[in-house]
Amino acid sequence: MSGDVQGVGYRWFVRGQAAARGLAGSATNLADGRVEVVLEGPEDDVRAVLDALTGPDAPGAPRDVAPTDEDPVGASGFTTG
Repeated sequence: MSGDVQGVGYRWFVRGQAAARGLAGSATNLADGRVEVVLEGPEDDVRAVLDALTGPDAPGAPRDVAPTDEDPVGASGFTTG
């Protein structure tokens, strides 16, 4: 995720969205100003969170979601870094 997403509570917003849908994963600040979001769970729930990441309730000015599909790793919980 790029845009103005660091220093605005964005990772905590992502964590809340993921928790509400029972998803595992992480939201991590990257050195270049982006936030990397990893979500694992049912496809419909992942899609709903992805849609919320740039929705009107998202803090900051997020843009440019670049999703990639990967095989699940069996993650549990959600971390922010």
